[in-house]
Amino acid sequence: MPFLNYHHLRYFRFIARELNLTRAAEKLNLSPPALSIQLKQLEESLGHPLFERERSGLKLTEAGRLALGYAEEIARSGEELMDVMQHRPHCGQQILRVGAVATLSRNFLLEFLRPALHMPEVETVIRSGAQRDLLVAMHAHEVDMVLSNQSARRDAGRPWHSHLLAEQPVSLVGVPAWKKKRLRFPEGFRDIPVILPSLESNTRAAFDRLTAAAGARPRILAEVDDMAMLRLLAREGEGLALVPTVVVRDEIESGILVETHRIPQIQETFYAITPSRRFPNPIVGELVNRMAEMKNRTSKSRIPASQKR
Repeated sequence: MPFLNYHHLRYFRFIARELNLTRAAEKLNLSPPALSIQLKQLEESLGHPLFERERSGLKLTEAGRLALGYAEEIARSGEELMDVMQHRPHCGQQILRVGAVATLSRNFLLEFLRPALHMPEVETVIRSGAQRDLLVAMHAHEVDMVLSNQSARRDAGRPWHSHLLAEQPVSLVGVPAWKKKRLRFPEGFRDIPVILPSLESNTRAAFDRLTAAAGARPRILAEVDDMAMLRLLAREGEGLALVPTVVVRDEIESGILVETHRIPQIQETFYAITPSRRFPNPIVGELVNRMAEMKNRTSKSRIPASQKR
């Protein structure tokens, strides 16, 4: 089996930059024949010629252009690896890999990631999916953290931490015509059309308990595990949607949707699930700490003045 030599890739990058074997050899402090041998060995490992020889010099082949992209990425990863292992601040482009469950509010996700999105040296990669799959990806170092509506169980085999970032009120929302019906919740919701999160959602379980205790059985129009889709269905006007108000903040401000019922018994929770690692991504800690500070300030502002004294 052919193997990839890290030094060969470095030499290849110099040649591709100069497009001249002699100049590249001078910068690498090698003789042109020695550098030519290194290039030939790389081409034999990859099974393709990387350059075409022309009168004006060298020209990358299609395989060479493809290989150069990988070589540059490998070089950046190598530099980042050395920085991380030596606990040095990384000077180049940093990558933040975030897993976000499909049921998470995109407004909340944006609020959480906003500081990273405004860091010019940070590239943010967002991956959506089920919490179970995203935790597997985090264990495999494919994502740096998972944002979820639910905490993750921790044990010896899964040494991660669930940080409570925020708790948001949950409401029933719909087009303005629903406000005029003046329905009482939960007892007045017999056969009322509703759009609900999927059965895996904590808010859905709490909603079902409240309506069942009141002897009401709403008519379920749709069960949705994606908050963006739930918001769009609410705008259709056929039923009331159960959502954290942060999900439909823009629609409520514009008057497209209205909050018909605030349900204090139900709270939507938002967690950042992080792994226990010796070399964590430092941006994760910055974002989690920022949200913790915001949560503490919000909690203090809700304490009555008589209790603060």
